[in-house]
Amino acid sequence: MSIDSTWLRCPNCFADLSALEERVYGCERGHRFDRSKHGYLTLLPPKAPRTLGDDRAMLADRAALLESGAYRPIADALTDAVLPRATESEAADLRVADLGCGTGYYAGRVSQTLHDARLLLADRSPDAMRRAVRAIPDGTGVVLDLWRPLPLRDDSADVVLNVFAPRNPAEFARILRPGGRLLVVVPRAAHLHELRRRGALLAVPPRKVTAVTEQLDSAGLVRTRSRAVEYLLSADESTRALLIGMGPTARHTAARRDDHGTGTMDVTVAVDVLTFVHQRAGRPEVPAA
Repeated sequence: MSIDSTWLRCPNCFADLSALEERVYGCERGHRFDRSKHGYLTLLPPKAPRTLGDDRAMLADRAALLESGAYRPIADALTDAVLPRATESEAADLRVADLGCGTGYYAGRVSQTLHDARLLLADRSPDAMRRAVRAIPDGTGVVLDLWRPLPLRDDSADVVLNVFAPRNPAEFARILRPGGRLLVVVPRAAHLHELRRRGALLAVPPRKVTAVTEQLDSAGLVRTRSRAVEYLLSADESTRALLIGMGPTARHTAARRDDHGTGTMDVTVAVDVLTFVHQRAGRPEVPAA
């Protein structure tokens, strides 16, 4: 497991971080951070809220669901959007940051296609980060708070992934190099609607894509592409329990895990994969996917 410090800045003073010893990273102003035995760094700002991100039960359900291949069409669409129309050397040098990476599933799918891409894995949950760095040992793992200034350097990413995760438009724009791409996956109104009708899941906010587009446009991230991914998933009782347990419903509703019907039923998976380009004058764009 490795840490590529060229991604990192100090969460306290925003100076660049570098390796000082085998497991110690620091900045010129004396702030020090130890790499955990699991291989990641925790870079939280002073007085960061004591939220922990997704817990182990949610992550276990998510890992089981994703490893089953249930969301593979989403991962394939995301990987297609990452791939630039570029030379092999340009593709190999891509710096891809997965912000809100969870178990590392989507970044892992990208790494299987772009073997030499430089990957950053970031999440608020230490449990998620343990899973992610195990899955992608060559990636740089960081526990951070997506709602706060990110401990990442300006213009450090060519591509940012944001899959069912919180968004920080100004910070995403800051860490993306001009012409870089932000890829956002958001649920559509029909997503898992069979379970929502039973009250087992939270509702998808109306006009989700429009709201996300307006939010990101304010930071200079302009939508250039939208791809709908929609299909029916044959879901038995166990799969439906995973779909419920892996998401925010597990934390925000009192719905029971077994309150989703019996037998096998078709469940709609429906998301939009949105591509945004960081438009800042004076520098060329990354070739669009």
